[in-house]
Amino acid sequence: MKFSELRRKEVVNILDGKSLGCICDLIIDPCSGQILSMLLPGPFRFAAIFSAESTYCVPWCNICKLGEDVILVKMEPTLPNY
Repeated sequence: MKFSELRRKEVVNILDGKSLGCICDLIIDPCSGQILSMLLPGPFRFAAIFSAESTYCVPWCNICKLGEDVILVKMEPTLPNY
């Protein structure tokens, strides 16, 4: 599957049913070429623009199912930082 195809899929957490958004980037092992993690845009906060805290990092091992339109992941829900 191409990255352009992955980017169009919505990522949903099966533990709380929330949409985490769509993939904005991947972390890849340069030696093996395997995908290690997906990066997703986090919730918008004015003070977090261009911050590393404004993204979710989802390890590849947390993916439960790659569907046609959706990627199901298992992530412990986190409380928002206000």
